[in-house]
Amino acid sequence: MTTLRILGAGPVKRGVTRLAAEFEKRSGHRVSVEFAGAPGVRDRVLAGEAVDVAVVPQAAMDELVQQGKVVAGTRARMGRSRLGIVARKGTWRPDISSTDTFKQAMLDAAQIVCNGASSGVYMVQLLEKLGIGEATKDKVLKLPDAVKVMEHVAASPERAIGVGQLAEISELVDKGVVIALVAPLPDAIQNATAYDAAVAAASGQQEAARALASFLGAPEAKAVFAATGID
Repeated sequence: MTTLRILGAGPVKRGVTRLAAEFEKRSGHRVSVEFAGAPGVRDRVLAGEAVDVAVVPQAAMDELVQQGKVVAGTRARMGRSRLGIVARKGTWRPDISSTDTFKQAMLDAAQIVCNGASSGVYMVQLLEKLGIGEATKDKVLKLPDAVKVMEHVAASPERAIGVGQLAEISELVDKGVVIALVAPLPDAIQNATAYDAAVAAASGQQEAARALASFLGAPEAKAVFAATGID
């Protein structure tokens, strides 16, 4: 029996894992799923690692297509994840309902913790755009991934805040990490990251990998992703 390998990144992990299990039942192929930070996944696929389906943010997928590391015609959109702000459970819950109150909350925060992937890059750019990049730069802490960001916030004193994808926040809260969602970013400054799947050029099982990538982007998959915070 063939084993297909998915290498992915981001908050689509729970949805991809559930869909991979369903694909196994329907197709008879085994599917292994590995998730890591988006920059690392991109670099591994760029290096030609033997994976069958890559799952990455849209910008990373654009690069993989350009470099010929995925098969462009197999690209499938799975959904989008929005950003939210968290604090340690039972502590500070600032008002971030508008751009102005969000800006004030960032100035009031003792620490702003984010990851080194797309959400962290966006957050630093947003602080600059709001005119508070200089005022906040010494309290921005970048960590490798969402788990480390949320665990750091959970262990931090009051007024430390974390930035992350809503789907990842929900998953970690469910796992017992002592954080609480303050709120999603206001619509005016929200950043929705789209996630795509595509067949890796290095795959030795192109036909089966195409079926798997297509399944991840199929209309029936949308409900699975929606249940995990991906719209």
